[in-house]
Amino acid sequence: MLKEIKVEDAIGYALAHDLTKIVPGEFKGRAFKKGHIITEEDIPELLKIGKEHIYVIVLEKGYLHENEAAIRMAKAITGQHVLTNEPHEGKVTLTSEIYGLAKVNEEIVHQINAIPDLALATVLNNKIVQPGAKLAGTRALPLIVEERYIEQVEAITKGKTVIGVKPFKPFKTGLVTTGSEVFKGRIKDRFGPVVEKKLKAFGSELVEQRFAPDDVEQIKAEIKYFLDKKVDMVLLSGGMSVDPDDRTPFAIREMATEVITQGTPMLPGSMLMVAYSENTPILGLPGGVLHDPFTAFDVVLPRILVGEKVTKEEIIRLGYGGYYGC
Repeated sequence: MLKEIKVEDAIGYALAHDLTKIVPGEFKGRAFKKGHIITEEDIPELLKIGKEHIYVIVLEKGYLHENEAAIRMAKAITGQHVLTNEPHEGKVTLTSEIYGLAKVNEEIVHQINAIPDLALATVLNNKIVQPGAKLAGTRALPLIVEERYIEQVEAITKGKTVIGVKPFKPFKTGLVTTGSEVFKGRIKDRFGPVVEKKLKAFGSELVEQRFAPDDVEQIKAEIKYFLDKKVDMVLLSGGMSVDPDDRTPFAIREMATEVITQGTPMLPGSMLMVAYSENTPILGLPGGVLHDPFTAFDVVLPRILVGEKVTKEEIIRLGYGGYYGC
């Protein structure tokens, strides 16, 4: 695959290795990088650095240069709202076009990395990303790659999304704050500003906050109020502990058509409750939302705001890696 030829005959060929330029006392470094396609303008400079003969890459049928391999890998895995850059030394970088939630198919990533001579590194699934954030890198490990390996990637990924970014949808959200101590004015509510700030970060809106005492029927009435207003999501703060006066979970259960979970294995945020009234999420927020910067609520919220439904299986998996030192 490597061929020694005269410099003057090398136009259009790719260099097989880096070429170094040395100017005594002034400069020593790379003059041409591996894989560079030689042009007519390069010939004088190559001769100046003492290269009358060089090794070039001669690709046989069924083989690809590292750059082409990386490009085809990137094309095969790129989904919606993902951009790719020009190849550099056999690597292509994928970046996010928007502010959203990165979606990565972990199983396919592992399948690709089981193929010889190829490497795919990605961010974790469900990572919140800004525009321009790096999502992944594709790389061919040797300079020359068998094309059949890339064809395997293309076959594995056909019709599937491997890496994409989902945009956040602007949700109109209602908040019910429960607890007789707040309802009767004994203490000031602190949940409202915290919840509103979290929603605004995703482009969503807290349309109204209402209050209820520790009474199941009154809490249910406030949930119904928001459901009748056709909000996109109902949040409830307060009354989520195991104390006998905390009635919020009972009210959520009675208003829900499906309860996904009451409690999670993640800490902090173990008292999070996730339910649905038809397609409208109803969440009971753990007390940790008030004082911990990251709880189970912060894991579930972005998923909901891209239009995905949280499942019990996903909640169960929150325990692994879900301890944040509370």
